[in-house]
Amino acid sequence: MTARFAPRRLTFIAASAAAFARGVVAACAAGLVLGACTRHEGGAVDDARFFERHWADPLAAQGPLPAGLSALEASLAPQACGQCHAQQWQQWQTSLHARAVGPGLLWQLHLMDQAQANRCLRCHAPLAEQKALLAQAMAWPARPAASAPSYVPQDLAQQGLVCAACHVRGHRRIGPVPRGARAGATTAGAHGGFVATPAFSDSRLCAHCHQFPDDGPRTAGKLNEDTYEQWKASPFAAQRSCQDCHMPDRRHLWRGIHDPETTRSAIDVTLHVQRTAPGGYLAAAVVRNVGAGHHFPTYMVPKVELQFARVAADGSRTPLGTQVIGWSVDTELRHETADTRIPAGASRRFELAFDAPTPAGWQLELRIVVRPDEHYERTFAQSLAQGERLPPAALAPLRAAFEHSRSTAYELMRLSRAPRIAN
Repeated sequence: MTARFAPRRLTFIAASAAAFARGVVAACAAGLVLGACTRHEGGAVDDARFFERHWADPLAAQGPLPAGLSALEASLAPQACGQCHAQQWQQWQTSLHARAVGPGLLWQLHLMDQAQANRCLRCHAPLAEQKALLAQAMAWPARPAASAPSYVPQDLAQQGLVCAACHVRGHRRIGPVPRGARAGATTAGAHGGFVATPAFSDSRLCAHCHQFPDDGPRTAGKLNEDTYEQWKASPFAAQRSCQDCHMPDRRHLWRGIHDPETTRSAIDVTLHVQRTAPGGYLAAAVVRNVGAGHHFPTYMVPKVELQFARVAADGSRTPLGTQVIGWSVDTELRHETADTRIPAGASRRFELAFDAPTPAGWQLELRIVVRPDEHYERTFAQSLAQGERLPPAALAPLRAAFEHSRSTAYELMRLSRAPRIAN
């Protein structure tokens, strides 16, 4: 990947709706302009160059509107896409991509200057038109003076990673090769046709946001976002792409750690308990990453808790302790306290010694609780504790983000075992 993580400041010089359309980001990105894709003789797509241009950082504005497009065809609104692509639009609405610009990001924008914010918007709202709208909403100094053209809805930025973020460049629609069609073909139809490319089935399409470059932020020497490289190093890389798991049958779902079914398919868990001495026992949970094509979990935000308890014959529970699967770092992202993530295809054993009555008459219980937003929850709680130091406009979205982060935890599975008496 060639995209750099260094912040870039938008500098708009728009004086009319036409200027907004032609140059909002051409002025901010030293003239980076993207064509639809690069083709060699015979129509084959040069994938490496495609990704470099498709995810130019920052993205260029769409530019002048081609003649002949209807208002519906020209619109960047996901709702407009949904008029013809209803199933994809409905699926997208249920995804985290559709909520990429929510309270958890919005409160932080009040603490950032424009250059810092653009580092986040690079993935959360990557279109030049989205950045321009947010610049106007936040009254940042380098913002376009012109109103957005008609094909840019006023709520486009708040809709997060919209359809156009992946599928529209220079008003040209780009997508996967239709089943049974020829790669590299420019099809006829709405929008003046669209470019079909196998790049949309390639994991590199996802790497722009799910892989920081080598000079990106690190904690304990590890990139804060390293999912693509984890996948490349895994046994799954030769078998399946990101899209195979997160967009099965081309569904626009992108399910991950927030989804119990997806998480359940990623791991295999076995539970053991054995007496080690009179009144002493050892619990062991072996967790194997059998389905995630990257670390489980892949980055620092989620935590998976292994909650051990002794359950008596009458059903009463005595908590014994908790082990955590995840990458634990401080809220400043400076120090690592533990990294117990499980690479793809690997397993990790979690042990806990405890005392219990003998003869038993009880069972060991293991509850696996997933906290998809654990790191955010800690960060938001710490920020709320210092609320008097924050801009007043940041407090409402911060509170909403904190409450949402607390609400996402769920129990994934529950196992129980009777103790085994060693000879």
